[in-house]
Amino acid sequence: MITSKTIANGILRSIGFLVLIAISLYFLYQIQAVLIYLIVSLILTLIGKPIMSFLQTRLKFPNVVASVTTLVFFFLLFVGFISLFIPLILSQSESLSLLNTAKIEQNIDQLLHQIVVFLDNHNIDSARFLSETDISSKIDFNFVPELLNTILNTIGSFGVGLASVFFITFFFLKDKVHFIENLKKLIPDTHEEPILNSLDKINHLLSRYFIGLLLQLGIVFILYLIVLSIFGISNAFIIAFLCAVLNIIPYIGPLIASIIAAILTMISHLGNDFQTETLPTTIYILIGFWIVQLIDNNLSQPIIFSKSVSSHPLEIFLVILIAGFISGILGMVIAVPLYTILKVIGKEFFPNNVVIQLITKNI
Repeated sequence: MITSKTIANGILRSIGFLVLIAISLYFLYQIQAVLIYLIVSLILTLIGKPIMSFLQTRLKFPNVVASVTTLVFFFLLFVGFISLFIPLILSQSESLSLLNTAKIEQNIDQLLHQIVVFLDNHNIDSARFLSETDISSKIDFNFVPELLNTILNTIGSFGVGLASVFFITFFFLKDKVHFIENLKKLIPDTHEEPILNSLDKINHLLSRYFIGLLLQLGIVFILYLIVLSIFGISNAFIIAFLCAVLNIIPYIGPLIASIIAAILTMISHLGNDFQTETLPTTIYILIGFWIVQLIDNNLSQPIIFSKSVSSHPLEIFLVILIAGFISGILGMVIAVPLYTILKVIGKEFFPNNVVIQLITKNI
């Protein structure tokens, strides 16, 4: 028989449970930086797994030596990128006037004036509107020094984060077997086999996914670099690299990359004739970027991703689209790895479900 005391106890337990969830979420929010370090370390561990296997099986490296060598490889790769960027940024800092706010304003005014002249020559009324709005006067260019200070502070924090990530990754690589043995002790015997099978498959598929992602970004980077180099764009390497990194964001990233490439192309051609040089070059760059995206979307991306996570290209497209509607850009970025994890768990724990069988037949 349900009594008032039973109801009261039930309400108290529910309130306690909700309070516990709220405290847990608040705690996770407070340590979000640590969670990010753990996630990045896990990704590096998955990417480094093939390297570890090669060093241990082919070169007969001990576990610790293989772990250190893998981390050294990641570090040298990172230093190599930085060493390429810094000289280019320093050599172009004066010409781009990164530290001269007045020069920035003058350059943008000049670019807007060239656009107005071009539109006037083609009898387009929007030129009058553009000149009346005086966009450049509404932009506070004094944000540049503040931005530089923010960048310096971010570099300091990034150094701490990088050291933390490498430290965590080292133990993930070195003590992977030890972690699995401890996990077995925590898992109930009835669920041990499916959970361990799930972890093994997830590890395998996500390793292939992140390696495939790096391969895809490398292909896009090379194609972008070729397009920019053909038209003699300054800082082609940096622009191509940034645009390739933006490609991590499905569908939206390439659009942002095209806009950035167009803006930087126009700025690099300041002082040239807008109609005969600046505008045609910008259009050619955009056409080149769109061709690269056609190649990526229809060839490299479907082939690499479908092979790496054993999913049909249409399946991946729908998953990314749904994740974008639910969680925006972040959802689009994590959609494929999360979907892969859910597929593996579904196959291990619900193997007789018709839908699960349909979407996991290639796993």
